[in-house]
Amino acid sequence: MNFVLKMAWRDSRASRRRLILFSLSVVFGIAALVALGSFSVSLTAAVRSQVKGLLGADLIVSSRLPLSSAAQRHLDSLGGSQSHGEAFTSMMSFPNSGGATHLVQVRAREGGYPYYGDFVTDPADAALEWRKVAAPEATGDADVAILEDTLMNQFNVKVGDLVKLGNANFKVIGALKKLPGESIAVAMLAPRVLIPLRAMSGLGLAGQGSLVNYWVAMQLPEGRDPEVLVRDMRETFAADQLSYDTVAARERELGRAITNVDGFLSLVGFIALLLGSIGVASAVHVYVSQKRATVAVLRCLGASGSQAFSVCLLQGIALGIFGALLGGILGVGVQAVFPALLKDLLPFSVEFSIAWAAVARGMGAGFVLCVLFTLLPLLTVRDVSPLEALRSADANLAQPRRGGFDPWLGIVGGLIAVAVAGFAAWQTRSVRMGLGFAAMLALSLGVLAAVARATAWAARRASPRRLPYVVRQGIANLHRPNNRTVLLLLSLGLGTFLVLTLFFTRTALLRELDTAGGGDRPNLLFFDIQDDQIAPLNRLMASLGSPVLRQAPIVTMRISALRGRPVADLTKDRSERIPGWSLRREYRSTYRSELNNLEKLVAGKFVGRVPASTQIVPISVEQGLADDMRLKLGDEIDWDVQGVTIRSQVASLRTVQWRRLEPNFFVVFPEGVLDGAPKFFVAAVRAETGAASAALQRAVVLNFPNVTAIDLSLVLATVDGVIGKVTFVIEFMALFTLATGLLVLTCAVINGRYQRRLETVLLRTIGATRSQLAQIQFVEYAVLGGLAASVGSLLALVASSLLAHFVFQIPPAAPPLAFFVSIAGVAGLTLLIGRLADRGLLDQPPLEVLRAENS
Repeated sequence: MNFVLKMAWRDSRASRRRLILFSLSVVFGIAALVALGSFSVSLTAAVRSQVKGLLGADLIVSSRLPLSSAAQRHLDSLGGSQSHGEAFTSMMSFPNSGGATHLVQVRAREGGYPYYGDFVTDPADAALEWRKVAAPEATGDADVAILEDTLMNQFNVKVGDLVKLGNANFKVIGALKKLPGESIAVAMLAPRVLIPLRAMSGLGLAGQGSLVNYWVAMQLPEGRDPEVLVRDMRETFAADQLSYDTVAARERELGRAITNVDGFLSLVGFIALLLGSIGVASAVHVYVSQKRATVAVLRCLGASGSQAFSVCLLQGIALGIFGALLGGILGVGVQAVFPALLKDLLPFSVEFSIAWAAVARGMGAGFVLCVLFTLLPLLTVRDVSPLEALRSADANLAQPRRGGFDPWLGIVGGLIAVAVAGFAAWQTRSVRMGLGFAAMLALSLGVLAAVARATAWAARRASPRRLPYVVRQGIANLHRPNNRTVLLLLSLGLGTFLVLTLFFTRTALLRELDTAGGGDRPNLLFFDIQDDQIAPLNRLMASLGSPVLRQAPIVTMRISALRGRPVADLTKDRSERIPGWSLRREYRSTYRSELNNLEKLVAGKFVGRVPASTQIVPISVEQGLADDMRLKLGDEIDWDVQGVTIRSQVASLRTVQWRRLEPNFFVVFPEGVLDGAPKFFVAAVRAETGAASAALQRAVVLNFPNVTAIDLSLVLATVDGVIGKVTFVIEFMALFTLATGLLVLTCAVINGRYQRRLETVLLRTIGATRSQLAQIQFVEYAVLGGLAASVGSLLALVASSLLAHFVFQIPPAAPPLAFFVSIAGVAGLTLLIGRLADRGLLDQPPLEVLRAENS
């Protein structure tokens, strides 16, 4: 062991600079993993904080009746902060507008709610004034109100004006600009009005048939999981018919856009480290090929194959330690300067901190993978014969191992597969995804290795005698001794595969986010439009420059029986495990002949029209509702449509993009059955400004007094804010890792220059010009870069499609232009880096290089 240690140290003296260059690949990979791991913790916490602004609290518990004393005691035992409130709809009168009335959603609140998100008013101090008046310990007058901005514009209400609600008059102290806490569905019902909870006693509305919703908003202590608490309360207080709202539920309203951030960040870290591992494996392969002569000399002097292997292995371990330490330091340094670099770029505040667990994980995983990837090329050292010290350089080839397959090669390969799968599972917190990543990586490695061998075979068989010498020589370089075909195709192909997989996945995620955001969505809804009003309203909106973007008829109905059992029986039977709200609620359903662009059929066949005499009507049910009600294709549902029973059968299931805030429905009937039923229409338009929205609402109120206008600008602003922040996180992390990938690919190409050093000098010695050498290199790099880019891009297309479908559950995205640009870009990058890397070789005197090689 003493000999091995001394020899490893002495042998490294002549190649330490080269070892440092080789280590850059793993340094960059580990630095990226450490920086991304630590930074993603900060970013994820910031995004979670922003998402909490959609709810305004950690947990909201609500009920149609005041909470029971047992339920309230349970909430008190959880600790944290509480705010109580009541919510109901009522008519508000506007004395300064001739006594006009409008349906509003009253929010009577107390306490510190909202705990998260922005509560914005105009003037800004109105929010502070309202909080003081609404505090539980406050005394004195509570006759103040904050109205939604568009409601004030519609009825020309100014700050200081009086509005009437029930028996009480309220002084308007400000306009509501932004308010956390309202769900997307609730926000589409009516404009909101905030009043202190203390003011409820003077309204004279409670107890007169008003449907009041009582709720408690909670800010939970650190470490309390709202989802776990909700599961426990559902079982403990099942008879209380409580409803629960959590941040996770609000995330689901946005689809998988928010929950996919964690998965994407995990993918980023996984790819960053694999890029570094690939880089170090290719670097060690080059290093070992250069050390074969040294190993042969050691064998001549009496060293065993295991001793020679141990010398190189110690150097590889030192390389891994150096890369892990330097990569960890660099990653922490990058994380430390992020606040200064990104202060003016981040669209939201982020509390930067170093996540030491992520640092340790990145360094440890980087070291392990570095050593394992180093072992693969090092295994050939054991087979170096002492005779190689006497052979020519061209004969220094890896000889096939006697006895056939090397078991250690299988063992190391198995360890690498286990390590990669384990790290992927650790990163993604999913064994299934970890195994999937490892399987796709193994498939890509096998495909690229097969392509590399096929390329070398084809180059050996081809005899392009009529082609110019530089082309023939460039093609011959693909199969001749010390060729780089396998090395570069594997390193460049896998690098391209990983980088483009990340890019295509990022494109799919951003496309999904774009469907949730975007500036073309309706932000103004009109309800209660009668049959004879829908056509005139369309003409009015068109004349005002805001044509109706979407309209739908709505028929109200309730479920009377499910699968032949009356609803009354089902609500008493707990074994059915069907939520009571889904059986008792009033459904607002529609009918049409086809799906719209916000829906996707997932099962069955959508039926768009049936005869009016159809006995059992085929309907389409939203997937989430079907899951809650345990519905499957063929199940029958009986509907009470305003006193008339209609039998139906589930013919199809579909998903709906609820986050688009457009007229969407749980149940869609075909045309021909409900056409003559009592109904009203809903119409969606887009107003570009708040003033335009107010003008549209005034015009509708003037021409159609019964029509209710709902402005969605507040909710859209909140949703867009969160989605914008998530988009930034995805863009930034993807670009950071793409830059890391380019550095690793650059190192892989630069490392290959040492394999061509002696051959280039020999060609110069026998008369080759610099121009010819450059053209030979161009041909070689063009073939290898083009093949690696093409195969890697195709593999990335497959991998990103699998990720989109099975992991992120979104449609895949691979724009054709981006696909071909990626191929051309990687091939061009290979040519450029190869040309720059080999340029120094052409400038060195041949004699100097020959002396260096023979020394």
